[in-house]
Amino acid sequence: MGKVKVGIIGLGSWGSCHLEAYASMPQVEVVAICDMNGERVRSLAERFGVPHAYTDSAELLQRDDIQLVNIATFENNHFEPAIRALESGKHVLVEKPISTKLSEAVGMQETAEKNGKFIFAGHLLRFEPRYADIYQAIRSERIGAPHSMFFKRGRTKAMFTTYKRTHTVYELSVHDLDLAIWYAGSRVKKVKAYGKKVNDTAVPDILWASLEFANGVIATLHSNWMTPDEAGIIMNDAVEIIGTNGTAQFENSGSNLQLWDATGRRSPDYFIHQTFHGSSTGALRDQLNYICGCVESGNAPTYTSFDDAVHGIEVAEAIVKSFDSGQEIIL
Repeated sequence: MGKVKVGIIGLGSWGSCHLEAYASMPQVEVVAICDMNGERVRSLAERFGVPHAYTDSAELLQRDDIQLVNIATFENNHFEPAIRALESGKHVLVEKPISTKLSEAVGMQETAEKNGKFIFAGHLLRFEPRYADIYQAIRSERIGAPHSMFFKRGRTKAMFTTYKRTHTVYELSVHDLDLAIWYAGSRVKKVKAYGKKVNDTAVPDILWASLEFANGVIATLHSNWMTPDEAGIIMNDAVEIIGTNGTAQFENSGSNLQLWDATGRRSPDYFIHQTFHGSSTGALRDQLNYICGCVESGNAPTYTSFDDAVHGIEVAEAIVKSFDSGQEIIL
């Protein structure tokens, strides 16, 4: 079999991780990369041996030797390159959130269907072993159908200075929205949100959302940007799923490697993306491997769901509306 030919648009910190992961996959060839920062894109092209580097995504999308376009631009800049890529006959991976507007999310889905191409949402936690095992425990009846779900996602105050450009629901809660929809196997019907703007007036740095699904499952999502930087805990996440037959839960702030040195304490996470001896491991690589398998085989994805991602943006919009109005929102 030939290699899957990939083009990457957006090479910030996360887009660069995508490039690292693809570079470790023998069945993939990164043909071209693009970023507005010319110095960065040229440096990465040289480092990873990518033959073509652009600062204008239109040039990358004109190429006819790319099968999959990987979009990892800023959150509100996904729509245009995704549409142009689909219309030029390419499959597309859109990083989370797929959009900050429901109309754009629906437009991507409709354009993919019209052009007979796959569009994937970058919800990589479906490939994170702990979250994936919970899904299997639900479906296998080990814990059974969920009745109550709780998700927490905490990040540092320093990170908020960067990511307050996007509402917290799209930057943090969007991960747990996808997990909640996936686990419940249903659609959200009622939303009530609460929150506080503690350190800035841009967006809430503390956000709670209560969800009620059509099948009766209830879920609570809590996201915050309040972890002190000095704590050395970048990811402070937790989940608890109460099912008919049992309960699944984990909390990651104290379960990882602890490194104590003169600079303080660090607790790195190895589940998402790490490189060892020039090779990438983690949920990101596993997700990209699955996506490239779909592209190579021509088989539509079944483990991931862009339809779920679109519904997630619908729920996210309702959470923002509920937070702003103080009212329960009926979908």
